[in-house]
Amino acid sequence: MKTPIYQIDAFTNKLFAGNPAAVMPLERWLPDSVLQALAEENNLSETAFLVPTPELEGADFHIRWFTPTAEVPLCGHATQAAAWVVFNKQKWPFEKVFFQSKSGLLSVSRRPDDSLELDFPNLEYEPCPTPELIKTAMPEAPSKAFFVPNDTNYLIVMASEAEVRAAAPDLQQLIQLGNQGLIVTAAGNECDFVSRYFAPGVGIDEDPVTGSIHSVLTPYWAKQLGKNVLTARQLSKRGGDLQCELRGDRVAISGHAVFFMEGSIQLPRD
Repeated sequence: MKTPIYQIDAFTNKLFAGNPAAVMPLERWLPDSVLQALAEENNLSETAFLVPTPELEGADFHIRWFTPTAEVPLCGHATQAAAWVVFNKQKWPFEKVFFQSKSGLLSVSRRPDDSLELDFPNLEYEPCPTPELIKTAMPEAPSKAFFVPNDTNYLIVMASEAEVRAAAPDLQQLIQLGNQGLIVTAAGNECDFVSRYFAPGVGIDEDPVTGSIHSVLTPYWAKQLGKNVLTARQLSKRGGDLQCELRGDRVAISGHAVFFMEGSIQLPRD
């Protein structure tokens, strides 16, 4: 059984930058073990799987996201990549596509400049002492942190963009966080804020560009900077740029995406 697969570089306007995501449109769901094996074989930070949902009012597709080792509840760059495939490869006739997910109903809109705008939840965060595990992995971490319960991440705020760039946490220590990742952020020099994201516990040592963490970074920096429209850059080796806007209980996250390749996967028959 041949199944199409696409690879898209998300949150960038040039090839070989941003965050590469695999997208696999399916006619029906495959067993979870097969989905996980496909994501492991793809060996990208995320593989997005789509199934049409004509039976669901308000949703066009059901979307699920897998890292090489686990399914995750929310992913921004692979959702953007999936929307790019729907708009450009499946010839979607509308300017918006709706996805049902583990994080509720999400949408992606195609903007006049060909960027794609994600409508994501505004994720709450709560202050907490920085866990000893994080202090051990990153001794320069501040004593106070924030926990993001809906996305099981920790957020630490550094004093400068330079400190975010220089961060080199001990990934073997961070693996012990399990499915909890570490967001490192600071105010930016040429944009409103910068970030990096480490999640070795789910097979992602450092994610190139992480749309979903901007669901918490946007409300955090909107409060700190006193404005709702923000520019952001993720400071990974590949790098990526995002436009963010706080809209009440939702966050708009937008950027460009670039097509890299397409092909097909030969799956075993049932």
